[in-house]
Amino acid sequence: MEHDITIKQVTTGKTKPDYNHLSFGKYFTDHMFVMDYNEEDGWFDARITPYEPLLMDPSSLMFHYGQSVFEGLKAYTSKKGGIQLFRPEKNFNRMNISSDRMNIPEVDPDFLVDALKKLLHIDRDWVPVEEGQSLYIRPFIIATEPALSVKPASQYKLMIILSPVGSYYAQSDQMSPVSIYVEDEYVRSVRGLVGFTKTAGNYAASLKVQKKAEELGYDQVLWLDAIEKKYIEEVGSMNIFFKINGEIITPALNGSILDGITRDSVIELLRHWGWNVHERRISIDEVKQAHVDGELEEVFGTGTAAVISPVGRLKWKDEELVINGNQTGPVSYDLYDTISGIQTGAKEDVLGWTVPLQEQET
Repeated sequence: MEHDITIKQVTTGKTKPDYNHLSFGKYFTDHMFVMDYNEEDGWFDARITPYEPLLMDPSSLMFHYGQSVFEGLKAYTSKKGGIQLFRPEKNFNRMNISSDRMNIPEVDPDFLVDALKKLLHIDRDWVPVEEGQSLYIRPFIIATEPALSVKPASQYKLMIILSPVGSYYAQSDQMSPVSIYVEDEYVRSVRGLVGFTKTAGNYAASLKVQKKAEELGYDQVLWLDAIEKKYIEEVGSMNIFFKINGEIITPALNGSILDGITRDSVIELLRHWGWNVHERRISIDEVKQAHVDGELEEVFGTGTAAVISPVGRLKWKDEELVINGNQTGPVSYDLYDTISGIQTGAKEDVLGWTVPLQEQET
């Protein structure tokens, strides 16, 4: 799959926001990448254009039947100079996995990495430079065919937009543990559905329970399996890990859990350090018993936004489990420090994860 990329740049760029007060996904750069698909031409008309609103038919299938997928990754200003990405090929490979399940045509991951580099070259001045800041990257595909019949679309649009973001944690509570509410009524997904994909409906279905958790005073929701409602799956925006009696346990990928890029990186790094990491079924009752026995040493989530989110409180039914005295544990600290250090070039990339942009790209 070969494409030329046409480029149309803005003549006058936007006024950049105050980088000392960035919030997630509120500000967007001057340009975006766009590519279209139809059955006759395949993916065509790859282009970088000024960031602007879309003109879409009201009957576009995406609006009615939710045929869409997306990804999330980041670009970082490297301590060594220049800009670098963190395992971008895995995001575009995963987007193809999501697309396959949603019956969306696959794309060429190598081409998209190249397109992203060109986009970053043009908007390189938007990549923040301060500690904890980054440029969030949102690739997505939507069904654009105008029709109301329930069927796979014959036309699609792929886009990449960029947003400068600050540290996930406020400076005053850097790496402070989050609190999690364990949901026992609603479910997120089940094997055979689309829980392993990044498609919009997965996230829309979680919003009601997320609001419920916040009203109860908790930050996020931990989902259980849909059949027995006892086995742990994932948190709404991240995968979950437990350190029990000196070993690390995370739910095995079972068809309803997202194969997180940060999850994979954490497992690989922990094993590189010599930890025993088990990917297996783990029930909420096992976690509760480990807490009773004094063996639940740490709990943490993993995801692109925060890298590592230590968990200090876990509410299950009428009980609240306080983990490690509601303090961040050493494994969580080490993982955050190492992965964020690799992402920003502050630490050696011993596992070959980063993709620096070459001089002509930056």
